[in-house]
Amino acid sequence: MEDLKGRAIRGGFVTLSALAANFILRMGSLIVLARLLMPEEFGLVGMVLAVTGVLGLFKDAGLSMATIQRATIDEEQVSTLFWFNILVGVLLALLSCLIAPLLVSFYREPRLFWVTVALGTGYFLSAAATQHQALLQRKMRFVALASIDILSQVVSIAVGIAMAATGFGYWALVGMAVVLPAAYGLGVWCAAAWTPGIPRWRHGITSMLHFGGTVTLNNVIIYLAYNIEKVLLGRFWGAEALGLYGRAYQLVNMPTGQLNTAIGWVAFPALSRIQDDAIRLKTYFLKGYSLVLGLTIPITVACAMFADEIIYVFLGPNWTDAAMIFRLLSPTVLAFSLINPFGWLLMARGQVGRSLKMALVISPLVILAYVCGLSYGPNGVAFGFSAMMTLLIVPMVAWAIYGSPISSRDVMQTVSRPILAGLAAAAISFLIYHFCGRDLSAISRLVLGSTALLSSYVWILLYGMGQKSFYLDLFRELINRSSENKGERSAT
Repeated sequence: MEDLKGRAIRGGFVTLSALAANFILRMGSLIVLARLLMPEEFGLVGMVLAVTGVLGLFKDAGLSMATIQRATIDEEQVSTLFWFNILVGVLLALLSCLIAPLLVSFYREPRLFWVTVALGTGYFLSAAATQHQALLQRKMRFVALASIDILSQVVSIAVGIAMAATGFGYWALVGMAVVLPAAYGLGVWCAAAWTPGIPRWRHGITSMLHFGGTVTLNNVIIYLAYNIEKVLLGRFWGAEALGLYGRAYQLVNMPTGQLNTAIGWVAFPALSRIQDDAIRLKTYFLKGYSLVLGLTIPITVACAMFADEIIYVFLGPNWTDAAMIFRLLSPTVLAFSLINPFGWLLMARGQVGRSLKMALVISPLVILAYVCGLSYGPNGVAFGFSAMMTLLIVPMVAWAIYGSPISSRDVMQTVSRPILAGLAAAAISFLIYHFCGRDLSAISRLVLGSTALLSSYVWILLYGMGQKSFYLDLFRELINRSSENKGERSAT
């Protein structure tokens, strides 16, 4: 049987490959839809999602995490959790209908009523797929999960673009949001090949619900912290300002958000299996952390340096006002990559209480930063957000590792190499961009600058910082595991 390390490494590369495909799909859809729809239409849907998105955090109720983290679990327990998820999904769909008139009154926008009702159906569809997804993730069937994710993205994007091209306006975004969980749910049901049984309240269910409830409360608090600025902008600055901020926020967080999610999908079940082995836990976590930072830092630098070109090339001339928002938000990319992976560690070790306490500290501070910048519009909100997240990095990381096998020295050694490589590459890229790119078109400047940045970063990280062996070992491990798997399949 393939060991845990092999499955984790193989799963990591599978999910990273899926991440690349998913990123291309999402970016392609963003480029196309930004040219078919106006900022106001994105802003209308964003008004609803900023409020009702918090309901989506309850569709899972943290029970997928409980299924994965549990050392042992039987089919009756999973069935009970499934029906609990279904109940929550139905309640959330009904709640969406109830709050629809409240959103119309709050934003003074009557078009939001049916948008809210339609988006509410997605909560039930997602809830129905929660335990099937968790079973696949628990068994580390990452190829199946990645394939389902990509196919469901293709279907939903095709529906959205077709609706936008035929004049449905903002309803194209609603259609995408509803079709995605429907397609994904169908896929995981087929792949898991599991039919839920009759629910039975047995020993262990209460503790799993407690774990899931704590995870959900944590997610709700964090969601509010990172999304309430959209509510404030929509209420006080209108749909167009929210549309600009929302697309800049989406574009700056898309690659790294997917990266953290993809690696987290592999890291969490792997770390959960070795939560009682301090040495392996430390080694596995630091390798995943190093990989996240190594891939994130050049993205952060590129977002800060080439904001004007990125917005013009990817969103078009109608979105040039989003460039400054995009640049001001770029520090949050690095902040999330430094802080969020410790969530894997805390969840895997069952320390959901500490994670919740950290969320309770982060949330009011970030909201205070939004309020301070609100009078300056989207730019002020973006600046306040980035400034506060930057200030929170050191205390949050120190809190997360307290009492764990990971020391502050381990973190510093892991973080220092990619950051120094990123700073050096930024200087080289700036010089090349400044002296050679002034008279070029936007896309040519972007290609020149990003190529110089990436090539110099890779060379400095691998050779200047001595990380060549680390990445080569990961690559060799993938090749070896793939060869072993092929041999096992051939023998059978």
